[in-house]
Amino acid sequence: MSRDGRAGRRLALPIGAAVVLVDQGAKQWALGRLSQGRTIDLVWTLRFRLTFNEGMAFGAGQGLGVVIGLLAAVIIVLLLRQTSRVMPSTQAVALGLIMGGAAGNLIDRLARDGGLLRGAVVDFIDLQWFPVFNIADAAINIGAVLLVLTLALEARTAERESAR
Repeated sequence: MSRDGRAGRRLALPIGAAVVLVDQGAKQWALGRLSQGRTIDLVWTLRFRLTFNEGMAFGAGQGLGVVIGLLAAVIIVLLLRQTSRVMPSTQAVALGLIMGGAAGNLIDRLARDGGLLRGAVVDFIDLQWFPVFNIADAAINIGAVLLVLTLALEARTAERESAR
């Protein structure tokens, strides 16, 4: 693992930017291909089906778009500041995934119909047994799990070293 503080930003920013690009490209594709109720069945229960979410994850917080958007902006800034600190590469990757996902959904809130921070997030990945989500949501969740695992392993390593 790299302990160079600059490595955090060198990894996190490109990963975050890649998540935003892939997420926004996929959402544009979904808007063009899945309009008018069209669905695309892929494998097992996985299908693409267009929905719009004005709340937050899993449809909670409907009507709180402005608050959610402002919170996302604050989280992005805080995580961006965190990337300037010394951290393992895996932590930088996790922060990049979370920042990119938050930025991807924030762009929807800013750019979609409904006014400033009142736009709905485009969701289209439908497992049929889980709430419909998008690439940004997946990046946030994968990044959060990776961050928790990284921090837990760091704490465990530090505990072992202090016991010596």
